[in-house]
Amino acid sequence: MVEIKDIHQIFCKTGQTLGSVESFTGGLFAKEITAVAGASKFYKGGLVAYATETKQHLLEIENDLIQKYGVVSKQVAEAMAENGKRILNVSCCVSFTGNAGPDAMENKQVGEIYIGISYRNQTKVFSYQLEGDRNKIQQQSITLALMQLQKIMLQDNNCLDKK
Repeated sequence: MVEIKDIHQIFCKTGQTLGSVESFTGGLFAKEITAVAGASKFYKGGLVAYATETKQHLLEIENDLIQKYGVVSKQVAEAMAENGKRILNVSCCVSFTGNAGPDAMENKQVGEIYIGISYRNQTKVFSYQLEGDRNKIQQQSITLALMQLQKIMLQDNNCLDKK
């Protein structure tokens, strides 16, 4: 299990900045990051773009992309992370899109989620099929994102805190 303080330490030691763009998690990632003192040293902020039109206007997600793949997709998670990184002016941005339920949408199952992480010149998208109620799916998504974020940061050659 990734500790929030470990994420803080990595970002503080490397001088990198973090931002987030969230949909179905509704700001839960931002809440977790800022729950530990010192987040202001590296966390520049987050955007919650819950509605499709908000993703289009606030995050500049192209309508064609949404029409072709749906908002619950790898492609939209990737665009959210990349556009969020640019809009928030951060070195790393984490995005969340998915279906936490209780009903299926866009022919996507409840629990289908995508986490995008844009860092340096690449963006990775992780897809998961989670089970449980809405709150459990949201919380599991945050845990998975923190795990992938830590892994990416520790694998980076410029990361000072190798474990």
